[in-house]
Amino acid sequence: MAVMILKRVLMAMLLSLVATRVNSEPTQDKQALLAFLSQISHANRIQWNQSHSACTWVGVVCDPTNSSVFYLRLPGAGLVGQIPRNTLSRLSQLRVLSLHSNRLSGPIPSDFSQLTLLRNVYLQDNQLSGDFPSSLVQLSRIIRLDISSNNFTGSIPFSLNNLTHLTGLFLQNNQFTGRIPSIAQPSLADFNVSNNRLNGSIPTAMARFPATAFANNLQLCGDPLAPCNPFFPSPAPSPTLPPPPVIVTRRRSRRLSTAAIVAISVVGGILLLLLLLALIFLLLRRNRRRQTTKTQKPPPAITTARALGEAAGTSSSKDDVTGGSAEGAERNKLIFFQGGGYSFDLEDLLRASAEVLGKGTVGTSYKAVLEEGTTVVVKRLKDVSVTKKEFEQQMEVLGNIKHENVLPLRAFYYSKDEKLLVSDYMPAGSLSALLHGSRGSGRTPLDWESRLRIAVSAARGLVHLHVSRKIVHGNIKSSNILLRQDNLLDACVSDYGLNPLFSSSNPPNHRIMGYRAPEVVETRKVTFKSDIYSFGVLVLELLTGKAPNQASLGEEGIDLPRWVQSVVREEWTAEVFDVELMRYHNVEEEMVQLLQIGMACVANVPDQRPEMQHVLRMIEDMNRGDTDEGLRQSSDDALRGGSDSQTPPTDSRKASPAGLTP
Repeated sequence: MAVMILKRVLMAMLLSLVATRVNSEPTQDKQALLAFLSQISHANRIQWNQSHSACTWVGVVCDPTNSSVFYLRLPGAGLVGQIPRNTLSRLSQLRVLSLHSNRLSGPIPSDFSQLTLLRNVYLQDNQLSGDFPSSLVQLSRIIRLDISSNNFTGSIPFSLNNLTHLTGLFLQNNQFTGRIPSIAQPSLADFNVSNNRLNGSIPTAMARFPATAFANNLQLCGDPLAPCNPFFPSPAPSPTLPPPPVIVTRRRSRRLSTAAIVAISVVGGILLLLLLLALIFLLLRRNRRRQTTKTQKPPPAITTARALGEAAGTSSSKDDVTGGSAEGAERNKLIFFQGGGYSFDLEDLLRASAEVLGKGTVGTSYKAVLEEGTTVVVKRLKDVSVTKKEFEQQMEVLGNIKHENVLPLRAFYYSKDEKLLVSDYMPAGSLSALLHGSRGSGRTPLDWESRLRIAVSAARGLVHLHVSRKIVHGNIKSSNILLRQDNLLDACVSDYGLNPLFSSSNPPNHRIMGYRAPEVVETRKVTFKSDIYSFGVLVLELLTGKAPNQASLGEEGIDLPRWVQSVVREEWTAEVFDVELMRYHNVEEEMVQLLQIGMACVANVPDQRPEMQHVLRMIEDMNRGDTDEGLRQSSDDALRGGSDSQTPPTDSRKASPAGLTP
C-alpha cells in the first residue's frame, strides 16, 4: 500500500514538473525581442502581444519546453534600418536567424559573436554594408551562411575556415575585393561569389564549383574559368623589399671614332628608308582593298550560317548546311507548314543576322532577323538519333498542332549534320526571365493576377497536348513558357514533343534539374504523369519566386517541392510565398488554393497525381469573382485549338489535391 502511495506522489510531482516546463515563458528572450522590435521600423503585420507568450508570436519558434527561442524568421517583414545592438545577441539559444528580403542597413553588430549556437543565417536581399562581418566568422557551428545581395565591401577572410560545419556560403551580388581565400572544408557543397570585384587566381580547393559561382568579377582566373596568364599574373600583396644596393663603378671615358659615327649614320639611313617603303606598301594595299570592297554590303551582325558553324565547331560556310551543291540544297530544303505566313527560303535564313537566345537541354536557340525584317527563332537540335524519315514524321505531327497556348512550329530542316526548327519570335520573352530577372529598385514585380493567368494559359496548352493530341511535352520549365507581346498575361508552351527524336538511353530530359519527376531519374522516360510533376514545380515556382535549381533554396539545399513541404509542415505557410506577393491583399486564400494544387501535382507516386485536365479545372474553379471571364473560361475550350482537334469527353469529377495543411 505504501509503495502505491509513493508511486502516485512521484507521478504527481513528475506531471507537475512537466506542466511547469511546458508552460514556462522565455522571459529574457522575450525582452530581447521586444527591445529589437522597439528600436527598428517594421511593417504593421508584426504584432507581438506582450500579454501572450513569445513562443506564440509571428516568426518565433521556441524549443519543446518553451524556455528558449530557437528560430527567428521575419523574411519580407518590412524591417528598415540598422540591427540594434544588445537585442538579438541576447537570444543565447538561437539556431536559425532569417531576416532576408527586408531593408536592413549598416554593419552587422559585433555582438552577434555571442550567438554561439547559431547554425543557419539568412540575411540576403538587404542593404547591409561594411566589411565582412567578423562576428559571424566566430560562430563555429554555422552550417549555411547567406549574406548575398547586400553592399558588403573589403576582402573575404581566410578565417572562414573556422566554420568547420559549413555546407553553404553565398556571397554573390556584393562589392567584395581582393583574392578568394582557400576554403578547404570538404562539407562545403554550395558556394557563390559571383558579381563582386574579386581578382587573382581561384584556389585549387575551390575549382570544384561551377563557373557561374565566380562569374562577373574583375580579374578572376584559373579553373573553372580561363587559365591565368603566366606572364602577367594578377597583382598580389607582397612585403616591401629594401632598395637594391648602389654599386659604384668606375666609368671609362671613351669617345667613338669618326668611322664608327659614319657607319652608324649609314645604317640608320638605310633602316629609315626601308621603314618608309614598308609604309608606302601598306597604304597602297589598303587603298586596293577599299576599292575591292566598296560594292560589297557588310553584314550588320553575325550571320545565321556562321552562328551555326561556330556552335558546331565547324566552318561558318553555308555549304556546311546545304550540302555544298544545288542538288544537296534541293534535297535538304527548308520545309514549311501551312498557315505560317512566311515566304523565305534556306538561303535567306542563312544570310540573316543572328544572336544566341539561350542554350537548353535539346539545343541552342537563335534569334534570326532576315533582310526583309522578319524575325524568327531557329533552334539547332543536338544529339538527334532518329533517321530522316522518323524525324519528318514527328515534325508532321508537331507542325499540325494549332492552339493559342501552344507555340506553333513553322518550318524544319534536316540534313546529316544539322537539324533545325523554325518558330515565331516572342519579344516579351520567357516566364523565367520575367520571374527571375533583376530584382533591383527599377524592377516591375509580377503581380498575383499575372501569375495566375500565366498558370491557367500554360495549363490550357498542356491539356491540348495531352488530351487532344496525345503528346507528352517532356520539357516543361519556366524558360519554355513564353509570353505574348500583346498580352503579358497570356502564355504559350514551347519545346514540346521533342523527346522521340533522341536516344531512349540518354534523353534530354535526363539533364533537366529541378523539374524532373522522381521516376524519370530512374527510367529516363517521360510520361503524361511526369509532365504533371513538372507543371506542379512550375506552379510552386510561380508562388515562391524561387528557381527549382536555386542553390540557396532552403536550409539544407533541398529541391523546391521538398522545401515547400518542409515549410508547410512547420505551419509556416506564409514564408513559402514570394516576397513580391505579400503586398497584395485579399489573395491569401487563392494563393493557398493554388499551393494545394501544385503540391498535388508533385506527389512522389505518379498515380496520385491528377490528370492535366483536372488540374486546369481545379485552377479555374478556384474561389474567383464572376467578373473575371477570361480566367473562368471553361477548360473544355483548352481542348479546341483548330479544325484538326477533336474534343473528347472529359471526366467532370475534380481530383482532390493531396492532403495539405496550410
